[in-house]
Amino acid sequence: MKILVVEDEEKLANSLQRGLSSESYIVDIALDSDQAFYLVETTEYDLVLLDWMIPGKFDGPELISKWKASQKSFPILMLTAKGTIGDKVKGLDAGADDYLSKPFSFDELLARMRALLRRPREKTDKPMELSNLVLDPLAKTLEVEGKTVHVTAKEFVLLEYLMRHRGEVISKDRLLNHVWDDQSRVQPNTVETFIAHLRRKLGSKQSSIETVRGYGYVIR
Repeated sequence: MKILVVEDEEKLANSLQRGLSSESYIVDIALDSDQAFYLVETTEYDLVLLDWMIPGKFDGPELISKWKASQKSFPILMLTAKGTIGDKVKGLDAGADDYLSKPFSFDELLARMRALLRRPREKTDKPMELSNLVLDPLAKTLEVEGKTVHVTAKEFVLLEYLMRHRGEVISKDRLLNHVWDDQSRVQPNTVETFIAHLRRKLGSKQSSIETVRGYGYVIR
């Protein structure tokens, strides 16, 4: 899952990035509305954490209105020191999906994020089954033919992303964008290497990860 954190307090933004990265999210940071607007136009995000008062051309609610007008479909969770009922109503009316006042518990933030991520995709947190394969996003476990299969954190996130987009051909660049947080250090053959490792661990009897030459990979 790829998350955009729009927060002008750099210390908080970096703290959120570290915490969310430890939960296997891929996190980008925007310190103002101009950068946030550009990133959303050029990158696919699964969820946006948005501060109300940010420097730049737009504040948080105005930014939401721009995104909604251009048919952006990701859920938005507002993080702000503005905590009155009126403020919450204004943020929600602008199009935010949820609201969390500062200071907040990181555990509550994670719970609210999971709730929002469930909305566009049913059963986001429930085990996903494919042939004799069962992947549990919450427990971070993978079973093949009833037996636990040990995979690395990156292998798990890669397989989870492919399974969430079952039947859809996913390009190598898209996988890099959603699974690896520092693309500058990723080797050109990284995706191929991880796909090969997963194929070996899943076994030949499972629904395979297919290579669609010239386009990417698909799991059926």
